[in-house]
Amino acid sequence: MKPQLKVNSPQARDLAYALHPYTNARLHEERGPVIIDRGEGIRVFDSEGKEYIEALAGLWSVAIGYGEERLVQAAADQMRKLSYYHSFSGKANQPSIDLAERLVQMTPERLARVFFANSGSEANDTIVKMIWYYNNAIGRPQKKKIISRIRGYHGITVASGSLTGLPWNHRDFDLPIAGILHTACPHYYRFGLEGESEEEFASRLAGQFEQLILAQGPDTVAAFIGEPVMGAGGVIVPPRTYWQKMQAICRKYDILVIADEVITGFGRTGTPFACERFGIDPDFLVLSKQITSSYLPLSAVLFTDKIYQGIADNSAKIGTFGHGFTASGHPVATAVGLENLKIIEERKLFDHAAAMGEHLQAKLRETFTDHPLVGEVRGVGLIAAVEMVADKKTKRQFDPLGKVGGYFFERGHHHGVLIRNVQDSFAICPPLVVSESEIDEIVRRLALTLDDTLAFARQTFGG
Repeated sequence: MKPQLKVNSPQARDLAYALHPYTNARLHEERGPVIIDRGEGIRVFDSEGKEYIEALAGLWSVAIGYGEERLVQAAADQMRKLSYYHSFSGKANQPSIDLAERLVQMTPERLARVFFANSGSEANDTIVKMIWYYNNAIGRPQKKKIISRIRGYHGITVASGSLTGLPWNHRDFDLPIAGILHTACPHYYRFGLEGESEEEFASRLAGQFEQLILAQGPDTVAAFIGEPVMGAGGVIVPPRTYWQKMQAICRKYDILVIADEVITGFGRTGTPFACERFGIDPDFLVLSKQITSSYLPLSAVLFTDKIYQGIADNSAKIGTFGHGFTASGHPVATAVGLENLKIIEERKLFDHAAAMGEHLQAKLRETFTDHPLVGEVRGVGLIAAVEMVADKKTKRQFDPLGKVGGYFFERGHHHGVLIRNVQDSFAICPPLVVSESEIDEIVRRLALTLDDTLAFARQTFGG
């Protein structure tokens, strides 16, 4: 039954004209939209005036919170000076030059060059093309396959959606495309064997990864891509020694390492970049979301000088590097990115986020570990997830998977907390500016929602 809405109301016009991403369109027709009207700090308010804590920072992305006037001013100032210009055919603008330099200075040492795009999806799509182009340039036309991971998330274009290892991003889109492979998900709680330590689990996954490479032929495998901590796949923190072992195999077979830090970049995991925390030395680094606190679309691909030299030589041979976007290096977006990074530095938000991350992780475990509905509390820094299960002892999941998580997501609106449910886990990723008292309030609202969800699960599934 469709909601009763006023004629020509925003809700009615949304239902009449819009198709929403990651939304069940028929269910949306029944319920209608929640229209978010304004934001302030870690809170947003809907068109009816209801207040919500944005416990997922929008989409893992609003680092400095909502309503930051300095970013508004940075955008306005740049718009007045130069509202737009492209970066094709050697054109440049000052903000994009300054931001590229800043990113190279603050990211892992071997990264030397920057290519700007507009989203993480575009950035990862760009990397696929760059790798193919680069290997053609250096005489390795057969070395083109890219290995991603089950439950990894890398975007939704044809190429980046193929890298993503989630079924709803593939089903009926005819994805993945050829040449994209997936290895095991490093979720120790869910996939570790009885009696197996984290290190042993990591070794087993690394062995499976190496066997996949050998089965395909090392001369055909070009790259391995992974989020240091999986985000949209459920906030999966890798087991101890995992990244060291996976990276060693990549070096053994001359396979490029792509670190997708679209979610984890800029302080999210307690260090400026998650590569530092997990000992990753990438050939490519992908950044977006928190680079502008999502006030404007922007992403960046950073890569080594070795890769740049191969691409540059090939562009000279062909006559151009035939890839780019209308808004690559957009002056307003890069100006906002620069100001965003200045705010993060001036307010010492990396240090603040590390301290708040410790509080968040402790508070979540203290509050939810013994809850009858909770199987695992996991996370690092200011990103976490709580997995709900039908049976704590056996880790048995609900069937159908996702029904309990969907209820939790919707019930959170009632208690004024916005999160992301991934099947039957709920993810928390507040803005970096969150305070200790605000974390306590987030957890309080989540606890109320979880108790309601327990009652729903018992009524629906018994027990």
